[in-house]
Amino acid sequence: MQVTTKAIVLSSLKYGDTSLIVRAFTESDGLKSYLLKGVLSSKRGKLKPAYFQPLMPLEMVAYHKNKGTLESIREVKVAMPYKTLHTDILKNSVVLFLAEMLGNSIQEQEQDQGLFNYLEYSLHWLDEHPLSPNFHILFLINLTKYLGFYPDTSYGNEPYFDLLEGSFCLEPSLNPLITSDKMVGFKKFLGTNFDALHGIQLTKSNRRELLKTVILYFRLHVHGFREPKSLAVLNAVFQ
Repeated sequence: MQVTTKAIVLSSLKYGDTSLIVRAFTESDGLKSYLLKGVLSSKRGKLKPAYFQPLMPLEMVAYHKNKGTLESIREVKVAMPYKTLHTDILKNSVVLFLAEMLGNSIQEQEQDQGLFNYLEYSLHWLDEHPLSPNFHILFLINLTKYLGFYPDTSYGNEPYFDLLEGSFCLEPSLNPLITSDKMVGFKKFLGTNFDALHGIQLTKSNRRELLKTVILYFRLHVHGFREPKSLAVLNAVFQ
């Protein structure tokens, strides 16, 4: 079936000498993988490798068989070109990390308009604003709303947060916990939007520890989750 859809690139992997396998989150059908034959060797083709950089927003005409196999793309163009995400070294490091986290977390192979809208909005917000060292943490915490495990804040005054249960609790359990030393920083992100990032102040060490905790939260709730290889680069950027 031919579809015209917007998409956000999650990853591209060289296949053979001349082809790419591209994973993208599409507005029409959720997560899709495409085989782009000969795209690395064709100088006159409509599909250019530069279109498939991490988190690139695309508009494309594609063929979806919806049988769990690799799909194909007929036409593609950049939906709304970024101004800074792929040229600013610091922002590009964040982009690579978030693309890897999204690729390890999104498993939805059907339309999810809310998730697509969130990705589109947040990435363009990052493109238009100065980089906050806390952006990626808020991005990931708010992403859990769409993945189904956003922290339950019903008992937000309790002293512990149970990462496995996804809720605050009065007594410590045997599950991984957020305790008093990290709790203040964690709570600053709950219910917060990107425009309020400037009000969140964390030390470098606290930010790094909180990010490790957020990644653990994903690992506990996403089946088959893999640790992001780009984390070391991100930590180096925010030394």
